[in-house]
Amino acid sequence: MTTTPGNPSGDLPGKPPVVDLATWQAAREELLVREKAHTREGDAIAAARRRLPMVELDGTVAVTGADGPVPFLDLFQGRDELVVYQHMWYDGAPHQGQCEGCTTTAWHVKDAVYLNARGVSFAVLTSGPWDEVAAYVAFMGYTQPWYSVRGVEAPVGGEMGHIACFLRDGDRVFLTYSTTGRGNEPVNGSLSLLDMTPYGRGEAWEDNPEGRPVLGDVREGHPAVGRQACWYWRSDADGNATWGPASRPVPQWTRPGATPVETLGRHGDHH
Repeated sequence: MTTTPGNPSGDLPGKPPVVDLATWQAAREELLVREKAHTREGDAIAAARRRLPMVELDGTVAVTGADGPVPFLDLFQGRDELVVYQHMWYDGAPHQGQCEGCTTTAWHVKDAVYLNARGVSFAVLTSGPWDEVAAYVAFMGYTQPWYSVRGVEAPVGGEMGHIACFLRDGDRVFLTYSTTGRGNEPVNGSLSLLDMTPYGRGEAWEDNPEGRPVLGDVREGHPAVGRQACWYWRSDADGNATWGPASRPVPQWTRPGATPVETLGRHGDHH
């Protein structure tokens, strides 16, 4: 699979200007002042987040996983804190028809060992029926626990596409934090790394220098329009951004055993 869009030769469009090392260092140090201010503001926001009030909920509400229905309290696995990603679901859709953004997010948490060592458990919740969810989890090769919250009210169930944090005090359970949209990005470390590169994410909304290319050709749920990329990336087997029966959310191509043949005759009905 080729994941490098466009021409990988030295003839790259919109390259940064070439300067000597001293000039680069001066520009880098000027930007560093802003970066440090951004970091300190992020620390201050995190401190305020830790001071938010919390809401008690029923920890006995049943969710369905590989071992059948279990109380939500079990997702803590005996730890005091729990982070969940609430994965969107489209009933009856083929695997490539599930949410691109949620697929990307869940793929980035293959191992929660560091969270666990810190006393934090991790799980993925989704509103899909468990038989469909189980098949998808097996197809993707996910190792983190998944649960169906179909019919369960918010904040455990309800609208999906969120990160939510919970605290346990004995048998009492509390919601402490929730975010969605751009707030979900901390899970996806690839975005932070792309933000450090000269071409960035390659999305149409980015503030890029003149001549800097947009690398993708799709936006969520739509064919290519004006070379608008999206972090809900889909591609064909060769890594080309596309939308249609031969496309999948990008992480699906890197799951164990993926082959281009799997898409033949399969048509996503996402959205």
